[in-house]
Amino acid sequence: MMKSIALAATVATIAFAGSAAQAQTPLSAYEDAKGFIDVQTLTCAQLAGTYQEDADMLAAWYSGWYNGLAKKHYAHITRAKSGEHEVIVYCKAHPDLKVIQAIDTLFKNEK
Repeated sequence: MMKSIALAATVATIAFAGSAAQAQTPLSAYEDAKGFIDVQTLTCAQLAGTYQEDADMLAAWYSGWYNGLAKKHYAHITRAKSGEHEVIVYCKAHPDLKVIQAIDTLFKNEK
């Protein structure tokens, strides 16, 4: 479970190698009229195509969300980096998935 939470904590660095070849899109492009992004509908492709700083911000959000659901109040940095890599690889292979589906799949595969 700890690795799972660390995995969610680092989702955001999905704007990585490979996305540099494509134009990057700011996350603001996915905001609604009130400035909100529905993180449950954000796809791996959208996150992978954004700027690193936007992806980092979302990593913190997803981390808080998943840690709150699990009632966990800590992070393991080494595991987080490993989990980040897993999410990156999975999302690049499945760009049409929602980010939360990618995280969920990786959580289930971990058990």
